[in-house]
Amino acid sequence: MWVMISFGFFILILILLLSITPLRQAFLIKPFLVYLSTKLPPISETEKIVLEAGDMWWEKDLFHGQPDWKSLYNISLSNLTHEEENFINDQVEILCSMLDDFNILTVEHDLPATVWEFLKKQRFFGIVIPKKYGGLGFSALAHSSIVLKIATRSVSAAVNTLVPNSLGPAELLLHYGTEDQKDYYLPRLARGEEIPCFALTSVDAGSDAAALKDHGIVCKGVYQDKEILGIRLNFNKRYITLAPIATVIGVAFKLSDPEQLLGEKKQIGITVALVPSLFMGVEVGKRHSPMGLAFMNGPIIGKNVFIPINFVIGGEKMLGQGWCMLMECLSIGRGISLPAVSAAQAQLAFRMTGAYSVLREQFHLSIAHFEGVAAALARIAGLTYLIEATRRFTVTAVDASLKPALASSIAKYHMTEFARTIINEAMDIHGGRGIQMGPRNYLAQGYIAIPISITVEGANILTRNLILFGQGALRCHPYLREEIQAIEKKNIFALDKLLIHHLFYSAKNLLKTFLFAFGFGHFFVKTPIKKFSYYYRQVSRLSAALALITDFTLIILGGNLKRKERLSARLGDVLSYLYIASSVIRYIQEYPLSKEDDAYARWGLDYCLYHIQYAFEKFFNNSPKPFLAKLLKFMVFPLGRSYQLPTDKQDRQLVSVMTKTGKFRDRITQDCYLGKKPEDPTGRMEIAFKEFEKIQPMLEKLKKYGLKQNLDSEHKTALINKILTSAEMEQFLRAKKFQQDAMQVDAF
Repeated sequence: MWVMISFGFFILILILLLSITPLRQAFLIKPFLVYLSTKLPPISETEKIVLEAGDMWWEKDLFHGQPDWKSLYNISLSNLTHEEENFINDQVEILCSMLDDFNILTVEHDLPATVWEFLKKQRFFGIVIPKKYGGLGFSALAHSSIVLKIATRSVSAAVNTLVPNSLGPAELLLHYGTEDQKDYYLPRLARGEEIPCFALTSVDAGSDAAALKDHGIVCKGVYQDKEILGIRLNFNKRYITLAPIATVIGVAFKLSDPEQLLGEKKQIGITVALVPSLFMGVEVGKRHSPMGLAFMNGPIIGKNVFIPINFVIGGEKMLGQGWCMLMECLSIGRGISLPAVSAAQAQLAFRMTGAYSVLREQFHLSIAHFEGVAAALARIAGLTYLIEATRRFTVTAVDASLKPALASSIAKYHMTEFARTIINEAMDIHGGRGIQMGPRNYLAQGYIAIPISITVEGANILTRNLILFGQGALRCHPYLREEIQAIEKKNIFALDKLLIHHLFYSAKNLLKTFLFAFGFGHFFVKTPIKKFSYYYRQVSRLSAALALITDFTLIILGGNLKRKERLSARLGDVLSYLYIASSVIRYIQEYPLSKEDDAYARWGLDYCLYHIQYAFEKFFNNSPKPFLAKLLKFMVFPLGRSYQLPTDKQDRQLVSVMTKTGKFRDRITQDCYLGKKPEDPTGRMEIAFKEFEKIQPMLEKLKKYGLKQNLDSEHKTALINKILTSAEMEQFLRAKKFQQDAMQVDAF
């Protein structure tokens, strides 16, 4: 009796505290403010700039725990224009036919002069530069597809092409340059008269702009025989792509004004300027050799280089704005160029490994029929589909004039990691055929190039552990940033209002997460495509779970989450796979009647759901608060593990499509360059594959009569016994000849 009265009294007190604003603020909000002040991380000026840089897109819906599927359905995926398609089918095709990658890597160590001239003449360095400046003015999808196709032929040529378009001064000039800078440089860059490079990476600081030791000082100096106000630069950069041939260098440095010649601020901040490579004091060092590939890369040193202030991109108004500029524009490289190279490696491996597994026989049987090989083929096929769906989805944001900072980081990290898995599986299936270098080898350059994609534009370890969840939580959470600002200002009234909203937000996600787990998702989710309603509900369920776990994690760990990198990485994995799954859901809407897409999409979605579950489990199992982790695990997975990796049957469906000619195989590798002649490395495999497919009925005949398919004497027996006609025998021997040639490796 007394227990019930005491409990009722406690509930009454709690209701009073929550409902009466002065009491709530005095006895709940004020103590909570003190608690949060010790828990939530302070945000530095550098971090604030990072948080403001770029745009949030679909990933914001996922972080809120309430993805709007109708909104996703209404996003129009980018498509190529006729002009862009013609350029890819004509100029890019011609370029690829000019490239002998083995000769480039082992003899020339550079692109031939004719290739450089072709790149300049056809405006390959002006893909993204508007037509009014003499560029091609192509879309992000076209940019991605062009780089992708070139990379299936030569990664070296692709890198030399992509840097001026996405990682160089042109992108910065387009967004921040003065009109004079644009009018002067952009036409020259588009025509290839100026070759740009972008010098960010420092000897001691790497690509961390905040840690740059390269510096500039505002001072007076002489330029063109006149004393003017300018900047004296000292920098030491390395790993700079195109540096050995660059005529203009985009240099990132920390700027100071010790004599206050520009104003009261002595420390102005990170700044980006354009410096001609022939300027006095600029020294271009000897070439680096990134994994032995032949793209231009090297160090640049600047000693007491004096430049006018109008050399700063954007002029005087952009002094100190370099960090924001870099964060916004370099995200384009993460979202387009590097994922395009990963897609190239995936498409080439998909096409060639599928063909090779049919042509390569063991025990008179194509190795594609062996279950272990089929499992590896399925991973190649499924991950290639995920890469293509994510690539198309991410470039759509760029084409919508967004700078998708977080989405591009997700795309860069996971697409390069998927490509690493794909190439490793392809090499394993090819065995000795894959490791012998020579003109016949179409996998080696992709295998060698993988570490480059992993490393540049933010090493993958850094991206996964510090950026994906950390940036997502602060940029995408509906209340967190404003709460931090209220805490910094000790504004109890603002914090009170925010926390009330936050409380209801968390309660809603808690309820949704728990009800979703028991199959009540159909009450919350309206699905545009009914046959994929299960996946819509599961992504919504796990999105709500991420929002719930994020709230509890930030309250309990606060600033310590910065040091708990592995916990942050696992929540970043959850967000990433939710984004990739969303990409697949949007991609499948383009091909709703294709049974092949249906099989591939279900495989990809099952793969994503499983890895989300795995990331959550690792998070719960390693939480520093075991009791709370168990409670949250029960809320998210009250019925235990819900998801499994794709089944063997699903794997076989993917392999069946991958190892036969067909529209789907052509579409999923449509940007892959294929040689037209039998002596071409990819042409040889493609022609042999198609010829071998034609004789499959004959092989079945031979098996029916108990004859093997690779002995000349038995070929004669087959003809004598009229099992095969003379025309069939001629076709059979022709296909076998192509097959045997395709299995050979180079000898020197």
